[in-house]
Amino acid sequence: MRTLALLFCLIGAVAVAADEFTREDMERWQEQYQRVAQKGRQLWTSGDLGSNGVACAQCHPNAANTHPETYPKFQQQLGRVADLWEMVNWCIRNPLEGEALSADDPKMIAIVSYIHSERKGVPLAPGKH
Repeated sequence: MRTLALLFCLIGAVAVAADEFTREDMERWQEQYQRVAQKGRQLWTSGDLGSNGVACAQCHPNAANTHPETYPKFQQQLGRVADLWEMVNWCIRNPLEGEALSADDPKMIAIVSYIHSERKGVPLAPGKH
């Protein structure tokens, strides 16, 4: 029984240590996030995601009216509850006439990071319209 108690104590200590980050960690991670979000902004403002030269920014300057804080939510265009990346794909396929991206595609991660960075600090409101 003592061995089991000691094991739980060690697991608890590891869990606490895993949540402790250095200032350097936080700065490095923020820099990496900013780099990815900047790549997303480049994609957002270029016509590179589609085949017709249309850019996301033409309809949504600075990711306006995308409201990432409201996802997942019902999307009329898709006829179901969807996540933000799925709506980004709808726009890529339709207005931009491009090829859909997988959720884990680095371009999709960059685009969604940019969208979220533009709404930083807005409270979460999933399902809101």
